[in-house]
Amino acid sequence: MSAPAIALVGCPNCGKTALFNALTGSRQKVANYAGVTVERKEGSFRTPAGRPVRVLDLPGTYSLRARSPDEEVTRDVVLGRRGGETAPDILVCVADATNLRLVLRLVLELKSVGTPLVLALNMMDIAKRQGVEINVERLSAELGVPVVPSVAVRRGGTQALLQEIDKLCLGGETLRGSNSWHPLEAGELRALHREAERILKACSFRPADNTLTGRIDRVLLHPVLGTAVLLLILFLMFQAVFAWAEPVMDLIEGSIGDLGALIGGLLPDGLLRSLLVDGIIAGVGSVLVFLPQILILFFFIILLEDFGYMARAAFLMDKIMGGAGLHGRAFIPLLSSFACAIPGVMATRVIDSKRDRLATILVAPLTTCSARIPVYTLIIAAFVPNTTVWGGFGLQGLTMFGLYATGILAALLVAAVLKRLVWREQPEPFLMELPSYKRPSLRNVALGLWQRGTIFLKRAGTIILTLSIVVWFLCTFPAPPADATAPAIDYAFAGMIGHWLEPVLAPIGFNWQIAIALVPGLAAREVMVSALGTIYAVAETGDAAAGALEPLLAAQWSLPTALALLAWYVFAPQCIATLAVVKRETNSWRWPTILFLYMLVLAYTASYAVFHISSALLG
Repeated sequence: MSAPAIALVGCPNCGKTALFNALTGSRQKVANYAGVTVERKEGSFRTPAGRPVRVLDLPGTYSLRARSPDEEVTRDVVLGRRGGETAPDILVCVADATNLRLVLRLVLELKSVGTPLVLALNMMDIAKRQGVEINVERLSAELGVPVVPSVAVRRGGTQALLQEIDKLCLGGETLRGSNSWHPLEAGELRALHREAERILKACSFRPADNTLTGRIDRVLLHPVLGTAVLLLILFLMFQAVFAWAEPVMDLIEGSIGDLGALIGGLLPDGLLRSLLVDGIIAGVGSVLVFLPQILILFFFIILLEDFGYMARAAFLMDKIMGGAGLHGRAFIPLLSSFACAIPGVMATRVIDSKRDRLATILVAPLTTCSARIPVYTLIIAAFVPNTTVWGGFGLQGLTMFGLYATGILAALLVAAVLKRLVWREQPEPFLMELPSYKRPSLRNVALGLWQRGTIFLKRAGTIILTLSIVVWFLCTFPAPPADATAPAIDYAFAGMIGHWLEPVLAPIGFNWQIAIALVPGLAAREVMVSALGTIYAVAETGDAAAGALEPLLAAQWSLPTALALLAWYVFAPQCIATLAVVKRETNSWRWPTILFLYMLVLAYTASYAVFHISSALLG
């Protein structure tokens, strides 16, 4: 007989994942449900009686009505409607014991499904500290289901729940009642809500809001003080993503370089050496180097989520982001995209609405990522005088700031267009139940980081490996003739494409060298610097090329061309790594294609305008 399956159901921020981690530990795996990007977390454990049990951590939901992709998955799994999956044998509804208002209505809905149901009152320790009193026996009688207390973050805090599961699994049988669930009409929903309110008043007592949570919220939710604290936290996150990650990124980058040098030293010159060193190691290594930034980003996200602050931050940012048609939680992906659009796109998972999430994915790459910095630095150093203006501000620094500001403004404008013209719909009110503050569990944080790192490497790495080989092929074949004097890339398919693109790019001031450099630049934006170095036969690496390229570019390019290239890179089509992650996150090639094309149009239009306006002004 197969092990019984248990599904954990509950409202967002109820501690459900902490309970899942407490039950399963490292015996869990994360995948996606078929056909959607919603995560599927499954694990296993043994009950006190030694019975093996499979447990599924379902996405958070307030109701079985299902108004988001996550809630649809939860509803379909609970009702046994997911293709290829059987309905769970037992439902465990996880509740935040400090806030039972919304979960009781969910319990009443789950009860009508007919599957054996247990209500786990999680975070009972916090509830007691806050003076919340719950009559567990009466609550169980009113609901007609077993009710057990639990403290998922403490050793032994799940014992009562495990014993109740053993009772339901006794003899290997789980008896089902009659399934009377059906989509609720408005009147039925109101009646269910009134019943939940009645049960709450009869079984629970909450003192006046003079708790620690209430006192902290008076500061953190204050329109002025709360915003100041939020900006400080965001500043620290922004600095940490760069500063903390840099040493590890340098170590990874150095290790990848050493590996490439080792392989290159062991193999003779030839296609195999080029494929391994220039294609696979360099291509996949360009993604691995971002892993520290991703882990640091998710460290803050998981930590603040566990603490209970993320919901409050989203609440504070809702009005600001809402002005551009974005969800309050969109600030997290936009912030992280300053480091790299890859963690920015991955961070959109904190947004529940599918359309809000897609809108954020489509605009997050417009914020200036770190890969643009080498290109910006090269061109600014070559063409912008190192002088001070406006009482001591460096002109080069102001130019860099203007490029960052332009990217932010472009992201907000594109989001407004998407939400108001493309997706013409009234935004749903931003409603959420603010959880109580609680001490984060380091175990949960560690497990979360391990899962996110693994997902990133598996999902991005495989696709990027393939695309890196494709880019290498374009830059390698056909080989240059024996009497070739120009760089090898000029004779390869990438070079042919560059010459073919030259007439198309001439109206925006780009020459054939720039056209060629844009092709390998699709692998990663900073590759353009090294590509230009190769084309101008100066150096092989971007760092070495930068110092020697500046006078060459200043002598051979016009200022309008340089300004047009800066405008191009503000809106430049995404690198293959970001497009690959967008494909994985949306489970479709449609959205990365749209992303690439609309950014291509924006980049061309902006470069055209900048080139011709600056040419006219400069005479």
